[in-house]
Amino acid sequence: MSMPYTDRTLALAGLFQAARLAQQLAREGRAEPGAFAASILSLMLIDAPSTDAVYGGARGVTTGLEQLRSKLTGNTQPNDAELARYVIAMIHLEGQLRRQTDMQEVIRRGIEAAREQMKFFEATENDETVHPRLVEKLADLYTQTISTLSPRIMVNGEHGHLSNPSIAAKVRAVLFAGIRAAFLWHQLGGNRWQLLFSRRKIAVEAGNILENLEATRTN
Repeated sequence: MSMPYTDRTLALAGLFQAARLAQQLAREGRAEPGAFAASILSLMLIDAPSTDAVYGGARGVTTGLEQLRSKLTGNTQPNDAELARYVIAMIHLEGQLRRQTDMQEVIRRGIEAAREQMKFFEATENDETVHPRLVEKLADLYTQTISTLSPRIMVNGEHGHLSNPSIAAKVRAVLFAGIRAAFLWHQLGGNRWQLLFSRRKIAVEAGNILENLEATRTN
């Protein structure tokens, strides 16, 4: 498989991973720590040298790759329609954002400001994989920018989780990461027709990447 196609698959995995994380947070009040950290930190790497570097290596989107391999081959689960709705909504908002150059600049400046404070965020000891203040800043930036676009993404879940400010901030932050992944996917030549007509091809490539990661782990 060509490197551009592999890169598109990784970017799409980042999008599906963000959708899955939003679903976990809203319904379970938790998210896979490694996947959450990789997705959130991808927002900081707006000028990464390669696609896999955006996620700290392909392993950072393992959850997303598993979702691609499973969902695009028809392995259905009860909440798959919800997951698909989040993916489609993020792709739609990315398309709107692409036409809003002023908003893109606001986002870039906001991310650069957050990145300047990363050392401070990392210096404080806590039991979170990503410092809560960084999540809050990214969630606030999402609210000030992408949340003003229409239609907003409506996340379903348990009221007790969604009414928790910490979890709500994490949901906004992972949706932000998902839109960043959709933006990257488009830059690499991805489009909605591929999700419709190249589902099997994408799923196979996701499986190949996962197999390579497993082989690397065992060697």
